[in-house]
Amino acid sequence: MIESSFLPPEVPGLIAALAIGLIIGLERGWHDRELPEGSRVAGLRTFTLTGLLGGVLGHLQPNFGPWPLVAAILGLSLLLTVSYARTAKLSDNLSATTTIAMLLTLVLGAYASHGNVTLALTAAVIVAVFLDLKPTLHSWLRLIEHRELTASLQLLVLSVVILPYLPNTGLGPFSALNPYQLWWAVILIAGLSLAGHFAMRLTGSERGIFWTGLLGGLASSTAATVALARYARQNPIMVSAAISGTLAACGIMFFRMAVLIGVIEPALLSTFGSAMIIAGIILLGMALWRQRQITSTEKNDRTIETMAPFDLGTAFGFAAFLAVMAILVPAAKQWLGTSGIYVLSTISGLADVDAILISLARMHGSGSLATEITVIALGLATLTNMLSKATIAWTTGGAQFGKNILLGYTIAMLFAGLTLGITLRFG
Repeated sequence: MIESSFLPPEVPGLIAALAIGLIIGLERGWHDRELPEGSRVAGLRTFTLTGLLGGVLGHLQPNFGPWPLVAAILGLSLLLTVSYARTAKLSDNLSATTTIAMLLTLVLGAYASHGNVTLALTAAVIVAVFLDLKPTLHSWLRLIEHRELTASLQLLVLSVVILPYLPNTGLGPFSALNPYQLWWAVILIAGLSLAGHFAMRLTGSERGIFWTGLLGGLASSTAATVALARYARQNPIMVSAAISGTLAACGIMFFRMAVLIGVIEPALLSTFGSAMIIAGIILLGMALWRQRQITSTEKNDRTIETMAPFDLGTAFGFAAFLAVMAILVPAAKQWLGTSGIYVLSTISGLADVDAILISLARMHGSGSLATEITVIALGLATLTNMLSKATIAWTTGGAQFGKNILLGYTIAMLFAGLTLGITLRFG
């Protein structure tokens, strides 16, 4: 490698500007390689020269200011506008991608010679990759449903627009309402839900019911249980497949809980985390065993519709519920002591386990709740949540479906409880 001290200081920037034009021009030239000579707006040579022009103009900036570059941008824009109008008239092609890429090549060339060479080259590579991915990106757009686009944009609103401006301090009763932390938990749940929905979509319309439960549990194990229970009631021949999917959904729920705790209060993973992982492994194991018993008729059946992604209304509702739990947990501790936390955890687990889990984990992280109390409260919330889903399975899916779900849940919770007891005693 040639030492930079042997080169004039302008050379590295000019070489980088030339490379930027080559990188972007290579992709554009390959894209239009079938067109006759002279019929292209810009090819490899034009892009390379444009990048080098940007590099030269960047070096002129210290002596002449930004005006040479501004003039070049205006002149190139005028030239590209005329070429674009002519090309669009002759070919009915309204794409302005090459035009924008050419202007970007000029600016990146100037930035490389008068700024950060590495960053400019990185940007050029990213531009070339995006230009090359046109068919892939367009095919993705055709696959995305409107509700998925809406959910993705709403998640961006939650995380990019709202979160950075929330105060990261305790407010309200007991200083329990930390808007930033509460909203971060909402984003985490919404992100997991949306990821589960997309994962279900990617498996295709002929996916098995097992995958419906497995991926649906990433979004909501309760929603998956309700959907599969209804399916089992409507299609009795499919009850084994529905059982497999429901057990898988609940198994994934335990891994989702471990992720939440790992993000919010990693110290709890050494105690409650092992029990959750054991329960998740057992439920997934039983789901796989049940899946192996399914006949080919059940495996080939079309499954139910994918569950709706986490929307903005649901996010606000979950945030409100989470805020209520954040206040009630310290209030229960102050008014009723440890027994109050246990009662509250038991009741809240009937509706949702995520909100009470997040509230307890945050209190443990602040040092206001002992590890043993936190773990027992989480265990009670999880137990009542499992009982609630077992009841839904029995009443909605029928006795055969409900019995098998209850049996699977019971085995998983017994092993989880045993693991938790050993951890608390010897950990």
